[in-house]
Amino acid sequence: MKISVQRLSTKDLATLTKRTINVSASGKYPALTNHPLVNELSTYYTNYDAVYTKKTFSGKVKDVAEADRDRDFAFSGIKAFVNGYRQVASVPNVQDAEDLYQVFVEFGLNLDRMSYSSQNAQMKKLIEAMESPDNTQKLGNLSLSVAFTEMKTKHEYFEEIFEEQTEANAGLRQMQSASSVRRSLEKTLKSYFNMLTALKDIPDWKDAYAEVNELVKAARNSAVARKKNNEEPE
Repeated sequence: MKISVQRLSTKDLATLTKRTINVSASGKYPALTNHPLVNELSTYYTNYDAVYTKKTFSGKVKDVAEADRDRDFAFSGIKAFVNGYRQVASVPNVQDAEDLYQVFVEFGLNLDRMSYSSQNAQMKKLIEAMESPDNTQKLGNLSLSVAFTEMKTKHEYFEEIFEEQTEANAGLRQMQSASSVRRSLEKTLKSYFNMLTALKDIPDWKDAYAEVNELVKAARNSAVARKKNNEEPE
């Protein structure tokens, strides 16, 4: 029973291990029923199956970037409006525009170019300042109440999805690494194959060896075919 399990693709290793466990735990071979190596192999396979296909990141990067872009667009729109309005001295409520613009100045005219964490902190303070009774009135005088509510809503949505991404990524990083789990699985699988090989001439083990050996041959042929076709390991 010869095979280099280290050279198997992640998928082929998983397939070989799963099929080996199924055969060994099928009940056809009493000598393998509740065998310690079979139980250990099952444990390592469960761990391996949980991590070998996992993504490094949560997959929410695109959603976070889109939410940030929407928030930035809403922020920039209000900022541009009050900046332009305050420069036209003849229009009504021009001082309100000047006052609101100074709120933007206080918390950062370029906060939309800050890091996510820094922008979150500054946007929170900006929104709190804008929600004071005086500034709420000024937003109303300039017909910006709806625009401000939209900016606040988009900011809150960003914070929500950003937090989801942070929690998901933290969870993924806390999982045992796939490479570590694979090494443990490979070691146990090789030990199991070695045991079957050593006992293959004993009547109670002969048929088990033969069936598992066919699985090994199939896995080996699959690896050879991948190499011949220049396929990337999965």
